[in-house]
Formats: sequence, structure tokens, C-alpha cells
Amino acid sequence: MFVTCPTNFLVLNLFDFTLRFKGFPIEEATRHLNEIQSLSDDAFANSLEKRKQDIVHFHLNNNAFYTDLVRGINPKDWNSIPVLTKSDLQQPLEKRLSNGVSKKKVYINKTSGSGGHPFTFAKDKFTHALTWAMIQNRFSWHGINLKKSFQARFYGIPLDFVGYQKERLKDSLSNRYRFPIFDLSEEKLEQFFQKFIKMPFDYINGYTSSIVLFAKFLQHKNVILKDVCPTLKVCMVTSEMLFESDKKLLEAWLGVPIVNEYGASELDLIAYTDTNDDFIVNSETLFVEILDENNRPVPKGKVGRIVITSLYNKAHPFIRYDIGDWGSFNPNGTLKKPILKSLTGRTNDVALLPNGKKVPGLTFYYVTKSIIEDNSNVTEFVVVQTKTDAFEITYTSRIPLRKKEKEDIKNALEKYLGTGLNLTLNRVETLDRSRRGKLKQFTTLVNE
Repeated sequence: MFVTCPTNFLVLNLFDFTLRFKGFPIEEATRHLNEIQSLSDDAFANSLEKRKQDIVHFHLNNNAFYTDLVRGINPKDWNSIPVLTKSDLQQPLEKRLSNGVSKKKVYINKTSGSGGHPFTFAKDKFTHALTWAMIQNRFSWHGINLKKSFQARFYGIPLDFVGYQKERLKDSLSNRYRFPIFDLSEEKLEQFFQKFIKMPFDYINGYTSSIVLFAKFLQHKNVILKDVCPTLKVCMVTSEMLFESDKKLLEAWLGVPIVNEYGASELDLIAYTDTNDDFIVNSETLFVEILDENNRPVPKGKVGRIVITSLYNKAHPFIRYDIGDWGSFNPNGTLKKPILKSLTGRTNDVALLPNGKKVPGLTFYYVTKSIIEDNSNVTEFVVVQTKTDAFEITYTSRIPLRKKEKEDIKNALEKYLGTGLNLTLNRVETLDRSRRGKLKQFTTLVNE
């Protein structure tokens, strides 16, 4: 039987000890992050330019994979540097590591593959320590101490016995209690609710869709979570799109501020909501660009491809790396403090319509969502494009959709996207989630 809420002393020492034991210099990384944050705007601009040039020169001189990929470039002309794609990285890790880098001396992990191109990546230990320093820094904006605060974790979990027990032990030693999200039935959500009554959680962290479903459960019970768990301070959602309507629902029924987290395991924390509700981009360890189809920067406010450079990773190059998402910058942001205005989905989730028009797949989800959830009957749904003119909406609900509701959905799609679309609606008990517990809101099965 695991202890669900260990003492702060144990967590504090375990967190620091584990990072140090594995060779991640967390104290050095934290000091460096503080130094970057303390720079004036002019000094920051100079520092950023130097770090961009330094990382390019390092990989040109020390990484054969990157040198071959960008042979002949002028590193001083940033916009001439080729954009790195995920498909470029789908080759053995050994071929992509920098000279003299041993797999035993770096942090290695694998991307989730949600963008369609999974691959293994590496970070040098200082870069990975910087990631942890960034997380601690951003959490502190909302009064959360990663070493002490008690987390309600809405995540997936390995289903094999050894993996399950290992993850539960890790949770108990990391001051968090996990709510596995593969079973989100009414009975299971009621069990979740009872845990919040009994446990002094400081914050919620986890996949957006699962927490939204829990909020709908609370709405159905007509109970605000903060009223039964007064220690709760904030909810942090991650890994999936956060729509404005869902954010309002979460705020209303959780009773705490909602923080949006956007990150990538191969890079770092990319953007994080501050206390003013601005989606602040990580300019300390990353250089984030938004580019058009010709790999040129777009004006602030215009949507483009999100392309990111890891400014410190010497084990593996991520220079002008197309992460596979679309977004736009807020015109009010600065070089030192960029603000993400919008995050509009993945570039591979593009729907090709019969008239030849291309639209972001989440457009279908967003338009449908505005109709399908008006009466709070539908709890979750996903959209799949099966042909250029055919879409399937699979949903869970307390009662089946009525004929008029189905007609309203079809009319909404035609209003925004054109006529001649065939729509099928399938009601199910539960929606299938990925192995990690994520819910993919839109999928297209159509190739160009």
C-alpha cells in the first residue's frame, strides 16, 4: 500500500537528489535561467543573437547529420537556414548525435507520435536540467512549488502490473495522486470526486479532455470542486487543445484559475499562461518563430507554422525545427516576452475538401462543438474525415442526439465549410484514447 501524500521533506530531497544522482545540474541550470531573465531588453537581444549563432556553429562543426542536411548555408543569414522537419529525424539516433556524445551520458526519450512522425531524441544533461528549471519557474507564477505542492494528476498509466506499480510508486514519491483516465465512466468520475473531498490537493495537472469531462460531471452534480476541496489553487491543462468554451467551463466548475501549458518533450516548455492570462512563450531556452510556406516570418497576429530552435542542446540539433503546429503571435509581445495569440492545431491535421480547399481539421471540431454541446448532453466527441466529402462524428452522451440537433450540426458545417458534405454520427459508451491517454479531437484518413 502506497503513501499518497509523503512529507514535504521527503519530496524536497527526493526531487533534488534524483536530478543530481542522474547527473542533471539543476542548481547550475536554475542560476543560468535567472541570469537570462534578469537581462535588460537590449542585453537580452544581444544574448539571444549570440546563442542562436553559437548553437548553429556548434552543430556545423560537431554534428555530421546536421552538416550534411544544411551543407552550404550562410549561418549569419538566419532566414536562409533550412527548416528541420520530423521526417528528417526518422533515422537511427546514433546517426544524429553530435561527435563524442555517448547515449549513456545524455537524456534519451521518444516523442509521442501524435504528429504522425515518432522518433527518438537526445538532450545533453544541462539542457534537460534547464527544462526542469523552466517548469519550476513557470509553476511558481501560480504559487505552486514543484517540490512541495500536492498534485491531482489526470494522466494515462501503464496497464501491465509492473509498469502500473512502478508508476504508482513514482507518483507517491513525487507528491502526486494519479487519476488514470482510460476509464472515465460516471462511476469512476464519482470515485475521483470522493478523492477530492478527502485529499488536500493544491493543483490539478493533466490532459485537457479528461479534466473537461470531469468538469462536466461536476456541472451535472451542480457542485463546484473548490467548495469540497478548499486547498485547490489552480488547474494546469496540457497536451491537448484548450478551447475558450472549455476554459470557461473549467473555471466555473473547478472554481480555480485555468493555466494552459504548451510543450514538447524533445524541446522544452514552449508557452505557459501567466497570472494575467497571457500565453507567454519561452524565450529563455528556445527561439520560437512563426513562418509562412516559404519559411519566412509572418507578421504578428497572422497564423503560420510554429518553428523552434533549442538554444542549448548540443547532443542533438533542433534548429529551426518545425514542430508540426500552427499558431500566431500577439502583437503586444516583445522579443524578450513573446506572447502566443493562438494555437490552432497540428499542420498534419488538415482537411482537404471536395472543392480543393484546405482547412485546419480542428475547424470541423470547433464548428461542431459550438452546436453539439449547447445542452450539456454530449460529454465528449471526436471528428474523423473518411473521404474528402465524408465525416464521422463519434460521441458520448446521456441520451442520443435528436433529429433537429443532427440537422443543426450538418447546417453549421455547410455554413462554414461548404455544401455537399456527408455526415455520420455514432453514439458510443466511451471514446478510445491513445496508449498515453490522449484524445485526438480530429483525424483525417484522406491523403492529398
